[in-house]
This record gives sequence, structure tokens and C-alpha cells, in this order.
Amino acid sequence: MARLAQTAGLTDIQQEILSTVRDFVDKEIIPVATELEHRDEYPQQIVDGLKELGLFGLMIPEEYGGLGESLLTYALCVEEIARGWMSVSGIINTHFIVAYMLKQHGTQEQKDHFLPRMAAGDIRGAFSMSEPGLGSDVSAITSKAVKDGDEYVLNGQKMWLTNGGTSSLVAVLVRSDEGHPEGTAPHKSMTTFLVEKEPGFGEVRPGLTIPGKIEKMGYKGVDTTELIMDGLRIPADRVLGGVTGRGFYHMMDGVEVGRVNVAARGCGVAQRAFELGVQYAQQRHTFGKPIAQHQAIQFKLAEMATKVEAAHAMMVNAARKKDSGERNDLEAGMAKYLASEYCKEVVEDAFRIHGGYGFSKEYEIERLYREAPMLLIGEGTAEIQKMIIGRRLLEEYRFQG
Repeated sequence: MARLAQTAGLTDIQQEILSTVRDFVDKEIIPVATELEHRDEYPQQIVDGLKELGLFGLMIPEEYGGLGESLLTYALCVEEIARGWMSVSGIINTHFIVAYMLKQHGTQEQKDHFLPRMAAGDIRGAFSMSEPGLGSDVSAITSKAVKDGDEYVLNGQKMWLTNGGTSSLVAVLVRSDEGHPEGTAPHKSMTTFLVEKEPGFGEVRPGLTIPGKIEKMGYKGVDTTELIMDGLRIPADRVLGGVTGRGFYHMMDGVEVGRVNVAARGCGVAQRAFELGVQYAQQRHTFGKPIAQHQAIQFKLAEMATKVEAAHAMMVNAARKKDSGERNDLEAGMAKYLASEYCKEVVEDAFRIHGGYGFSKEYEIERLYREAPMLLIGEGTAEIQKMIIGRRLLEEYRFQG
């Protein structure tokens, strides 16, 4: 076990789960990740292996067939998986956020219907907030649901769905003005709908089209898509929680947990970049000695290791806070911001240590260099995190003049 990024106070069960996942990553993911990534190929065999390990049900309660584990356990597993290949952690993350939202906010019928099959990995989740023109401005959503008898009719275009094609259940946030008078605050007239669909591309159910994969710089293998609703009819019992107007709060609760996940991904990618950098520095010789013996490189390694350690500590703190039932938006925002920024810096330093070979597709660091930027924007940009952090600090430290 590596010296960096250790977590104190884990139970025997947590250590056993993490050891199993790390073993799986080392044997089943790292050897094939770069080849699959260059082909932009969905890692079906890896996903089947994770399903077998029970990871799709990691945080789903035992009564629904899951493992009933904590957010901390989940985040530490994500850190290990991202260390192997970040795209794989994305496949699990969106599934997990939908399961979490169902567990926290779903009606009893919705939990009974979806959670056991999600725990088994038979239903796979995706969630959808963003739209082509709004980025992080969720309050500007234009997709709409209109009540029609016992159903709602949904229209609009959504963007940036991770698992958009491979998922069979999508939690979609739309505007629903029913029961909300004119002038209601935008975030109080939004509803999350649980939309079931066939996996694949094209028209996956009447009124719902997944056009195809968006081509990306990195974060390949996993499918990122648009979602187009044109007269999509959804029964009223598929409103998350059974009540309209609560969708914004449901999604923000899910995203808070998602931010811990993105922080964990940043930690995992940074760890892998450090491992690659420190190994290469001991193998590569210049001026008659390994470059690791040059002080300039030692300084780089020292900075990289310190960043890996700091990001991990903040991520663990944010997860533990949420597990204790406390509000963790400040800690999750800080962890996501720091871990993604440090990840980018650690990857770049490892890239520099590799010199010209870092630019070659034969070396793993080239893939990490393209993957790290996604963490700067996923689950809210650095600027959004700083807005959240700043507002919360002003709440906590209100001037009493």
C-alpha cells in the first residue's frame, strides 16, 4: 500500500472493500484503460466486473439489496477507480446520484420499484440538469412539463448527460409551473421526473431522443450525450417524491454528494499522476544519474505529494461531514475546488517530468493530461464553487456591528 493518501479510522469492512477495489483496478483497469480510451470504447467488461463486486449498490440500503455503505466508503472506492481510469468512475457516479436522490426523496413505491434493480446494476442511472445555453445557471432552465390528466408532457433539450446512452433511468430537471403562481422564484417551480427508457441512441421511447455521443477531448469510453424531449409523456407517479416544485432541492442535494465524488476523482487521478512521475524519475537518466536525484525534480515530487495528501484529507472530511448528517456544502465545495485544481497541477508536473515522452500516446500520462480538465468543470466550475464557499463563509462569519 502506498504511503500517501491513507485514511485513518476505517473499519475492517471498509478496508476489505477498498483492498478488493484496488486489486480490481490494478489487475482489470490499469492494463487496458489507455487502449480502450484511445479507441473511445465503452468498458463493458470492466463495468460487468464492478457489477459483480456489488459496487452499483454500494450506498443503497441493505433492505433494497445494496451494501448500505457510507459516502466515505463510496468516495474512497471512486478515488481508487479514478486512479485506474477516470471514465469508469463517471459511469458509477451518475448512477449513484440518482440512487441517492431516490433513497432520500423518492416515494415508497419509487424506492421499491427502482432501488433493488439499481443495486443489482440491472437499471443504470443518469441525471440531467444542464441545457445547451445555460451552463451552471440552473435557474434559467427552459425545458418544461405541462400537466395533462394523469400525465405530464415534457418538452425541451438537455445537455451533458454522462451515461445518456447506456442508462435506462434518467432523473430530468424541468420547469413545472403547475400550482406555482406567476412570479414564483425560478428554483421553486422545478420538478425532477424519473424517466425510464431503453439503452441506446436515437428515439429510445416515444417523444425521447438521445442523438448520439458528443465527441470530447478526454473522458472517453463513457458516453456523454444530449437528450431531446418532444411531447414526452410521463405518468404523475414518476414525479420524484410525488410532489412538484421540489426538483431544484432534490438535484442540489444530489450534486452536493456528486461534488464529493468529483473531489475523489481528482484525488485518484492526481495519485496516479504522482505514481507515474515518481517511477519515471527513478528510471530516466540525465547527466549521469536518475533525474530523481536532481534537486529540481525532487522539489516537483515534494510539491506533487503534498497536493495529493491535502486534496485527499479535504475530500475525506467532506464525506465524513455528510455521513454525520450535517450540512456539507462548504466542505464539498472546498474539496471539489481544491482537488480538481491540484489534480491539474500534479498531472502537469508529472507530464513535465516525462519530458518529450509525456507527449507520446504510448505513455499513460498523455491520457491523464486530457482527462484532468474535465474535473475543473464537472459538477460546477471552480468559479461556482468559490461563489458557494464565499456565500457560506459570509453566513458563518456574519459581521455583528
